[in-house]
Formats: sequence, structure tokens, C-alpha cells
Amino acid sequence: MVDPIRRHRTNGKLLYLIGPSGAGKDSLLQALPQQLPATAPVIIAQRFVTRDPGKGSENHISLNHEMFRHWDAQGCFALTWASHGCLYGIGTDVDDWLTSGWHVLVNGSRAALDRAERHWGEALIPVTVRVDPSLLEQRLQARGREDAAAMRHRLERGKALGEPNHPRTVVVDNNGAIEEATAQLRQLVLGQEAGCG
Repeated sequence: MVDPIRRHRTNGKLLYLIGPSGAGKDSLLQALPQQLPATAPVIIAQRFVTRDPGKGSENHISLNHEMFRHWDAQGCFALTWASHGCLYGIGTDVDDWLTSGWHVLVNGSRAALDRAERHWGEALIPVTVRVDPSLLEQRLQARGREDAAAMRHRLERGKALGEPNHPRTVVVDNNGAIEEATAQLRQLVLGQEAGCG
């Protein structure tokens, strides 16, 4: 079966943020709009997640497991994956935005990167948010979302996945102030609009 996104030209780029839990992906996506021109053709996509809307810092669309599976069966998701007991989905509206020339940013998954590549092809730009392991552990402790065992599992999973071996991967360093990392992401996004990168 031919993937629908491959049937027509994709003018926009999908900046697919990846990195371990606690790297600051959600914080970057929340901070970026304040640093972009109002006319920038950029959309930050919300994920569909089987998690209560009040948990965590992510601005996501909450679905229960039954509704998620129903939407998935109806073809509402361009990409799905499971992690830490939750189901995650990226809606097919992302495909429409890319075709219309918008650049789209989304909090992705390293484990689903191969499937994302198959779906979006050269429109996909993996953006690794890099944080030193010691700082990452501090951030996970500070957010207090899980117990010590669950946090250790997240850290071990992050090490096991490592960084992607992808030719278009770019790195945003988030070891300093969030403003510095956001400026790096802003430059990357605006570079796509200028035809760079």
C-alpha cells in the first residue's frame, strides 16, 4: 500500500524533536512562539496522548485508550507509538499542513523515527535535544512526575536508545538556559523558511 503522503509534493519540513524524557522538548515548544515572527509559516502540532491533560507540562490532546484505538482504526493518525504505559499519536492534519507549505514542529519519539522517515521521507528533519546525563537526572527529579524506579527506567531507556544515526539530524544543546536552546531552534526553523538546512 502506498503511503498517501508520498503521492504529492511536500513543501514544508517536519522538525521532529527527539531526546530523552527531561531533555526539555516540551519547554522548547512552549517557548518558541515568543521568538518567532508572527508571519512565520510555522505550526507546533499537539500530540494525542492517553494521559490526563493535567499531568506533565505538555500541551497535548488527551484520549482514553479505547478512544485512541478507535481513532487509530479510522486512520486519524499519521504516526503512533507506545511508551511508558501511554499511547501517542500525531494527527494526519500534519500531512495537510506540510503539503500547504507550513513547517511543523512536533515532540516525536526516537523509537518511532524509522517509521516517521518512511512516512514523511525527506520532509523529516530529526532534531536531537541534547542534555548531559547528570543534568538530565536533576531535571527528572525536579519535575517529580514519577518515583525513583520509574525515573531510573526512563534514564536507562534513554541510554539504550542513544542518539539517532540519521543523515539530516541536527542538534539543539539544552544544557544551559532555555532561552539559549530556544534561540538555536528558532534559527533552525527560520533557516528552513530561507531555504537553508
